[in-house]
Amino acid sequence: MKIFSSRLFANALLALSVTLLFAVGAWYVQGDGETASASLHLTQADWQDADGHGFSTPPLVMNSRDLPSSWQHAALPSALPVAPLPADGIAGQKIIRTTWIKVPVTGQLPTGPLALYGIRIKTDGTVAVYANGRLTYRTQQRGQLWNSLFTPLWFTLDQHDAAIPLTEILIRVEHVPETPVGLSSLWVGTPEALRGRYYLRQWLQRELPATLSAAFMVVGIFALFVWFRRRHEMRYLLFFNLAAVSFVGHLHYYVSLPIVTDWFAWLTANALLWLLTVVHLFLRQLHGRPLTWLTYTLLSVTMAATVLSIPVLGVLPVYPSTSLLVPFMYAVTVLMGVLVCTMGAKASWHRSREGMLLTIGVGVAVLLGMSDWLLHNNVVSPEGWFLGAYTNAVTFVMFGGLMYRRYVHAITEVEQINASLAQRLQAREAELEISHRLLREAALRQTISEERQRLMQDMHDGLGSSLISAIRSVEHGGVSDAKVSQILKDCLDDLKLTIDSMEPVEADLLLLLATLRFRLEPRFEGTNITLIWDVQELPTLAWLEPSSALHILRIVQESIANILRHTRADRIRVSTARDDNGDGVSVTIEDNGQGFDIGKALDSAAGRGLHNQQRRAKAVDGRVSWASDADGTRFTLWLPLVRKTMPA
Repeated sequence: MKIFSSRLFANALLALSVTLLFAVGAWYVQGDGETASASLHLTQADWQDADGHGFSTPPLVMNSRDLPSSWQHAALPSALPVAPLPADGIAGQKIIRTTWIKVPVTGQLPTGPLALYGIRIKTDGTVAVYANGRLTYRTQQRGQLWNSLFTPLWFTLDQHDAAIPLTEILIRVEHVPETPVGLSSLWVGTPEALRGRYYLRQWLQRELPATLSAAFMVVGIFALFVWFRRRHEMRYLLFFNLAAVSFVGHLHYYVSLPIVTDWFAWLTANALLWLLTVVHLFLRQLHGRPLTWLTYTLLSVTMAATVLSIPVLGVLPVYPSTSLLVPFMYAVTVLMGVLVCTMGAKASWHRSREGMLLTIGVGVAVLLGMSDWLLHNNVVSPEGWFLGAYTNAVTFVMFGGLMYRRYVHAITEVEQINASLAQRLQAREAELEISHRLLREAALRQTISEERQRLMQDMHDGLGSSLISAIRSVEHGGVSDAKVSQILKDCLDDLKLTIDSMEPVEADLLLLLATLRFRLEPRFEGTNITLIWDVQELPTLAWLEPSSALHILRIVQESIANILRHTRADRIRVSTARDDNGDGVSVTIEDNGQGFDIGKALDSAAGRGLHNQQRRAKAVDGRVSWASDADGTRFTLWLPLVRKTMPA
């Protein structure tokens, strides 16, 4: 679903871009119609050259009749031929050529303020424009710092006397002799009629490429910060280098920097070769083939061109002017671009779709760069387009496509991994559920088995022993019915006691004792024995479970049974208390019967019950004690609040 949404967004963006281009085209056509009706198209001119030394300030007034009469005719647009240098030049002085272009204004002009528009004046020097002999426009006073290759000419004409019609446009261009001068056709008309055409050309030739280049640079900086966190992925560093070099290599299309023209030309021209080198290194990352010979060739050519074209080193016998250096560097760049494109396509074929996509982008950029080379060398009309400005856009689109593919691929991989993890997690949860169920069943079986074993052992020690004693007494005779009845009652009490130990008491000792009292009260009916129940609130015993509860019940039961059997007590008092130090509780059973010798009882065979009480108390980390005299016996069971060893 996310991939479908991404593709839908990409298609919508493409449709929006196409619509924008159609709108721009419609605006351009509409502007042409307005220009034709409210402006005059100038396509004829005359020109002549004059050589001097150094740049000079253009005069404020200049008429064509004040110049020599050696005019040559040219149809606009036109690239004027380069005249040879004069033979009588002064050694050590730089010759500057002044080219005068006279454009007659013939035809009906609209009334009102006028503006002059031209697509391009090709030069690397200064430009001054005269209307009817008066200076109306100039780029600067002096110096070789201005280049109008990428900036359309447009300004309003300063008409001092509106009654005098405009009859002549005179253009003064100062430049180095090696630089050919080119001039597009001119338009004279109202500012409203020409402004749309000027702004459209300005936007398409400078502002749009500048925006795309800045966007590419921003994405490159983002890639650099990604590389800071992921140093092992060199493609992010290469992408930043690509964006930076591409940005520098296209500065001359839309930026006027305050540096010497030769240095600016060296920077931008060599950046194209640096760009090709970075693209080749990026292609190697995609298709996986080293192409060592191509890498060394690119590096050698790039380094040689960079060093040999440095203006201040004087490596070349005669340093070429900017107008000669730039076309030469464009030619070298085009040749190297064709080589990189060809080898990249060959290496990426059937190996890397991304490599093929980038190779196609390089091929398109090479074709666009060829258009610039044709314009620089005056092969095509000066009114053509410098399409090299859009190589940045092509590179941006290509790498944007690569980023889009990798982003969608990464999302798909994450979704697949998440789906796989979800399936594995579901399977593991099912396995764990089965394992837990089996463990619960095994634990339940183990608990039942242990409880069965405990009950059987307890019944064997208690109920079984009592029954065996009763059977033997009956078999040997001499036992009264009352005695047998008493034995059977003890067996029944023992059985009930075992059952009571299985009831949940929620770690409450008082509840456990209350259950015992309920079972013992029938034994006191018909007797003269008074049971005094003096129990107090006690803290809960967290360790009190069925096995421990049975031990406590049997200890208390044994104590009361001993009183009933062996003493002549008529009063039994059961009480509870908490220790002063707070680490345990006690259950005390007192009677007023005849006492007994505790030591003698423990040493004799008749003291088996006392030993059982000691054993059971030890099983719950408790202890028992007796105090007996002629006034009665006091039995105490002490139980800890926290056991050292919890029951298994």
